[in-house]
Amino acid sequence: MKSLEEGNIISFLKENVAPLNDSNFGPGYRSSVHLTDGTLLPCVIFRSSRPVVELAMRRFKQEQSGRSIFAKSAGFGYEEIVKTFVARGNCINGYEIGAVQKSRFAFPFEMLQQIKGETTMGWTAFVARFRDGRCLGFGTRWSNDFFDLPEGYDADQIVEIISNSYLLSTGEIVHHRSLDPNMTIEELGVNREKPFFECYLDGL
Repeated sequence: MKSLEEGNIISFLKENVAPLNDSNFGPGYRSSVHLTDGTLLPCVIFRSSRPVVELAMRRFKQEQSGRSIFAKSAGFGYEEIVKTFVARGNCINGYEIGAVQKSRFAFPFEMLQQIKGETTMGWTAFVARFRDGRCLGFGTRWSNDFFDLPEGYDADQIVEIISNSYLLSTGEIVHHRSLDPNMTIEELGVNREKPFFECYLDGL
């Protein structure tokens, strides 16, 4: 598979994918891609390289000057910040992409807005109702970018989010305050957040 030109990737994203804005990293376009060797990556966020480069430069400067909270408390903040930007995360290069398409694991922006706050400390649970009436339970500790979905489900088919609730095996939707405290996440069959890759494009 030939490499897809950056301009074609950007055109597809802007025409077909609604971006999610991040105050630190700028707009993110959630998609799926096939690499040039045919490998499918179902969850990829495309971003402009400029915001993350500018953020890194600011953070490096703060750490070097000793003005950062990390530098004051730990004494080795600069090294940790550099590690965060250069030795962590999942990244792919634009020239490794052979095809790009919408991701069925990316919830529409208007549905994400219906997810209201944390259900408990560090945990958010909700139920999604699909166009055909089926429901699925979801939960996440930190990320709303992509969620796992069984075969036959597509996030674009979601019509309603029921926040702070769980879906029982009986099909009943129960608010977390009414849930049997002895039930575990595994018993509830909660679909969790999915890991993803990032791709930074200069021209996006």
